[in-house]
Amino acid sequence: MNTSTNRQSGNSDAIQVKDLEKRFGKFVAVNKVTFSVRRGEIFGFLGSNGSGKSTTIRMLCGILTPTAGQGTVAGHDIFREPEEIKQSIGYMSQKFSLYEDLSPFENIRFYLGIYNVSPTLWAERISWVLDMTQLGDVRDRLTRELPQGWRQRLALGCALLHKPDILFLDEPTSGVDPLTRQHFWDFIRQLASQGITIFVTTHYMDEARHCERIVMINQGAIVAAGTPDEIIRKACPDKENADLNDAFITLMKN
Repeated sequence: MNTSTNRQSGNSDAIQVKDLEKRFGKFVAVNKVTFSVRRGEIFGFLGSNGSGKSTTIRMLCGILTPTAGQGTVAGHDIFREPEEIKQSIGYMSQKFSLYEDLSPFENIRFYLGIYNVSPTLWAERISWVLDMTQLGDVRDRLTRELPQGWRQRLALGCALLHKPDILFLDEPTSGVDPLTRQHFWDFIRQLASQGITIFVTTHYMDEARHCERIVMINQGAIVAAGTPDEIIRKACPDKENADLNDAFITLMKN
């Protein structure tokens, strides 16, 4: 698999969805959402709990089949090519998903197999991730013994092992200290500068400020889209010194 192909194939969008819908019986979890994400963009997808955010992400990651609509992720159709999508993306969930009874080295080696990375590349990828995450000195310690921020770095490194075109980050800095959060976002910007598309959800509005564009979803429908400043101006036109937190509360309440 050549994961760099889509990254180098021009200026087309990394993600495109139109009238995307997901129903569970009579309940409409996602109601005809339309948006796109540019290649190499840091894109924020925000919503309160139960807004349809997680359902949308699961459709984009090839985990859930949409009820209706159309879309592509990394050039692959979300209806017909879910397995190809899974091989083209990296995913880091808000809950730590690695094996705490394994060491960082063992976790990395395990996920190299999961992502079907050629064994000829294993030594290079292991060295790359340990260096990138600065975990080389603790590579053989049990993962459960590491601080939360270090475990998050390990999870991010494992999500990048197969050099994906798109990286999905679901509340990636939940539970870590402000300094670790800042270092995390510095690294995210480095990845985007290399052409990797970053699709991120967060409940920290100061973090959402790092996103070039944002979509906010509520009750399954998009309620705002644009740059952080555009969303603030439209949501809070009469409030001086309004910030993204004010805009989020206004839009979710409405």
